[in-house]
Amino acid sequence: MRMSSIRCSRATVALLCVVGLLAVAGTAGAFSVSTDGSVPTETVVGSEVSVTYVIDDPYTDTPSEYTLAGATDLEDVSWTVTVLDRGNTVYDETYGSQSFRQSLDGDGDQDGDEVRIQLEGTVPAIENYTYEYKERYTIATLARVTGNNENEFRNDTAHHYTNDSREARQAINASQQAVADAPGDNTDAQAQIDRAISAYEAQDFDNAVSLAADAQEQAQQAQQSQQTTQTLLYAAAAVVLLLLLGGGGFYLYSQSQADDYSKL
Repeated sequence: MRMSSIRCSRATVALLCVVGLLAVAGTAGAFSVSTDGSVPTETVVGSEVSVTYVIDDPYTDTPSEYTLAGATDLEDVSWTVTVLDRGNTVYDETYGSQSFRQSLDGDGDQDGDEVRIQLEGTVPAIENYTYEYKERYTIATLARVTGNNENEFRNDTAHHYTNDSREARQAINASQQAVADAPGDNTDAQAQIDRAISAYEAQDFDNAVSLAADAQEQAQQAQQSQQTTQTLLYAAAAVVLLLLLGGGGFYLYSQSQADDYSKL
């Protein structure tokens, strides 16, 4: 009976191992994309951007032949598409435009287990300044194209700014926070903020900073005024309390004296 139990336990363990191996095998080797390093989220106009995308198992769960397509808003662009097999380069191609299309054939010269896409370019100028929504541009979109079907599998965007626009945005942000923290009706300060935003969107950044600073000062003065009023109210309340305590004490003392006199 004991031997039968041991055999059953061994069989169970073996079965679990097989199931585990099958589960691992079932989840391994799927088309996936990642980056070698981080993708920037904030970039200054005119700066250089370099991103490398890595596609693992490019022909797993996909057609053996398809077109790899990429596009970017970066300027002075260079794309380098490299196909590797076990770390060895089997194919590479370089493109110098804002978009590219590269045919991949898993049964031909582009057969491999990894595709690396290196993108380099310059952050573009801002065409339209908008305060409410940060100005953004496309770093890269990547897609698989088969016939008329296009499957986008990567889309990265970033906020771009100039030093002047960033200073103006930060000033407006600070003024909005000051108004939010200030008590009472701050209509005049909010109107100044609205003017600062209009100046920002008109690319009049110096004026935007000045208007935002004025709004922040108004909000801070309102907050200081409230604090002063509260301090005076507390002081007045303390004086009244002292007077009441003093008056009460004098009253009790007077009553005590009157009682002593009546006893006499």
